[in-house]
Parts: sequence; C-alpha cells; structure tokens
Amino acid sequence: MSIIVTGVAGFIGSQVAAQLIQRGQTVIGVDNLNDYYDPALKQARLDRLSGHNGFTFRRLDISEREQTESLAVEFPDVTEIVHLAAQAGVRYSLENPFAYVQTNVMGHLCMMELARRLSKLRHFVYASSSSVYGGNTELPFSVDQRVDRPVSLYAATKRSDELMTHCYAHLFGLPSTGLRFFTVYGPWGRPDMSAFIFTKAIFEGRPIRIFNNGDMRRDFTYIDDIVAGVLAVIDSPPDTAEGALPNRVYNLGNHRSEPLMRFVELIEEACGREAIREFAEMQQGDVKETYADIGPAQRDLGFEPRVSIEDGIPRFVSWYRDYHKV
Repeated sequence: MSIIVTGVAGFIGSQVAAQLIQRGQTVIGVDNLNDYYDPALKQARLDRLSGHNGFTFRRLDISEREQTESLAVEFPDVTEIVHLAAQAGVRYSLENPFAYVQTNVMGHLCMMELARRLSKLRHFVYASSSSVYGGNTELPFSVDQRVDRPVSLYAATKRSDELMTHCYAHLFGLPSTGLRFFTVYGPWGRPDMSAFIFTKAIFEGRPIRIFNNGDMRRDFTYIDDIVAGVLAVIDSPPDTAEGALPNRVYNLGNHRSEPLMRFVELIEEACGREAIREFAEMQQGDVKETYADIGPAQRDLGFEPRVSIEDGIPRFVSWYRDYHKV
C-alpha cells in the first residue's frame, strides 16, 4: 500500500510526506518544481525527503493527462491520494489567470481521473482554500455557508475543484475529502506569504506594505496543526455505504481571528527590530477577515489546533534565521 502526495516539494506537501514516511508509509511524491517562487527552496524541501526509504519522486505536471495517468500503471497499489499541488496565491491570479485554470482545474481533473484508475484507492484527499468564502461577512466561516461569490480567480478555481469532486463522488463513488486551509504559516513556508515577506523585509531593512491600512484579521494556522489535520483526514475516509455520498469538506484553521497588526508586532519582536511600515489600500481579490469554524473537524477527526501565533511566529523566525543564515 502506498500514498501519492502531489505538491510534495511545496510547503504543506513536503511536511505531510515527511510525517507519512515517519510513520512507516510508502510515499510517491509528485511535483513539477515550477518557478512561481524560488525553486531552490522547493529543492531544499525535497532533499529532506529524498534520503528516506519508502520515498519515490516523480517530476511531472499534473495537468498533463498522459503523464499523470501513467502513475496508475507504475504504482497500481496506491490506496490514498493527497492532492496538494496547486497554483497558489490570490494576487498572482490577477497577473496570470491561465496558470490557475491549467493547474487548479485541469490538474485537479487529471488527478480525479487518475483516482478512478486505481482499483485499490480508498480515499482522495485534496486541498481547497478558505478563499472560497469570498466576501462572506458572517463569521466564523462555516462549511454550511454559501460559497458561490468568489472575489478572486484563485478562489473560483478552488470552488470549481470542490464542485467537480462532488460530481465524481456522485457519478463514480470516489471517496473524497476537501480541506479548506486557513492562512498556513511556519518553518519552510512560502516566500509569497505574509510571515515570510514581512520577516525578509525587516531583516533587510526594507519597508513592509500593510494592506487596508492594517484593518484586517486572519485565522493564522501553524503548519504542524495543518499536517496533523491532514493525517487525521487520510485515516478517516468518508462512509461509502449504499446511499451515502462519499464526499466531505472541512475547514482546517486555528479558530482564532487575529488582528494583522498583532501578527506584525510578533514578527518584529522575534526579529529583534521594528519594521518600516507602509500602509496601503485593500488589494483586489483580498478579504478583510477570515475565521474558521472547525466544529465538524473537531467532531469527526479530533482536530485540535495547538499552536498560537505567540508560539508559532518565533518558531518561524528562528527557522528563517537558520535557513538564510541571518
């Protein structure tokens, strides 16, 4: 039995794969190592996995149908897919919309078609996003709320993934679970995320841009809590009993909506210096506040986030200092 993890050189994918390997499971990692951000960071994450027994890497683009479907022939004993590969980032979707449809929609379809060809598959787990809540103002965000009013193309592609997966669960009985991640941060994080951007700028003595004049709140979720949630989901496939639709969606967040300025202050404290602050208007495609209702994940999965930003931010800055030799 083995597990395919897509986006294995990514922030979340690399750490999910590491935990799966640690508990003795065989992982087939898939990534195209694109240059959306520094490929050296992706390679460094991958290098941490490559020396382990039970890890196999395949470099391919999941939106290339023939390449992706060939995995069913090469690895017929796969029992789970953890599909985390995506074109990430809300703001970049304004610049390169085609990349989002190609990777997030076509790539997702190719992964579901792969899942259909794996006769031993028990569970298809995939990454959605808190961005699907769009401009919702009812807080906290619940999986029972409407999510048909996205404010970014990125969000629209992620909602498309959820709808397509629902369809495959209905038509083909594909056991599937989607995960709406809320602002994940921590060691080995993405350079386009706020924790990384702010920390880098502070150490380099450059200004940080704070949107909506700082009047924003986010449900910041530490990477270890996200990984624990993903593993709990993998181990809990949906009910496939006759008449039950084997398809679910959960929020994975910290269940705390933190002021952005508190987040900035904690980064300043961990860096040991003040930021040069530049305030700006709200960016297109952005939202003012996020806040996850994690009740269903607590009930069904035993999901309990443990790391506050007071603990998580110093851990991230410590990793940043070490990785960049600051």
